[in-house]
Amino acid sequence: MITGTIDQIDARYDCLPEPLRKALAYLKENSFTAMPDGDYPIDGEAVVAHVQRYTTRPVTQCRPEAHRKYIDVQFLAAGTELVGWCPLTDALSVAVPYDAERDVMFFDNLEPVSAITLQAGTFAILYPDDVHSPQGAADGEPAPVTKVVVKIAVDCL
Repeated sequence: MITGTIDQIDARYDCLPEPLRKALAYLKENSFTAMPDGDYPIDGEAVVAHVQRYTTRPVTQCRPEAHRKYIDVQFLAAGTELVGWCPLTDALSVAVPYDAERDVMFFDNLEPVSAITLQAGTFAILYPDDVHSPQGAADGEPAPVTKVVVKIAVDCL
């Protein structure tokens, strides 16, 4: 996992692969607070932004997940969200096996559990070996957020 703020991308992330740099540049160049929810292709189907609005929820209601085909760049345009994290290991208990069509598998828990707080203007790059539990209420109280998840095909890196 890589985390940072969108205002730092020019100085710190030049070493990332081109698709990741495209995703971060797209996030920096656009205002998402007024953009309608939906899918926005950045580079065909290889790099696609999903704009979404929802209310965070108690961490106990958030399901840990991982992907195989896509890297997530999760960016908070507005609000605050807690994202649980742990590395993908054989010690994790699979709750829902991998669904290739949806590119997701779910786990019973995060072990060992860590977490980051995303605030407006911050992002997390989550690779297939990063099990993550998004949509958590940062202070325990559900709150509205505007979030952009850019999906980047692993095979284009």
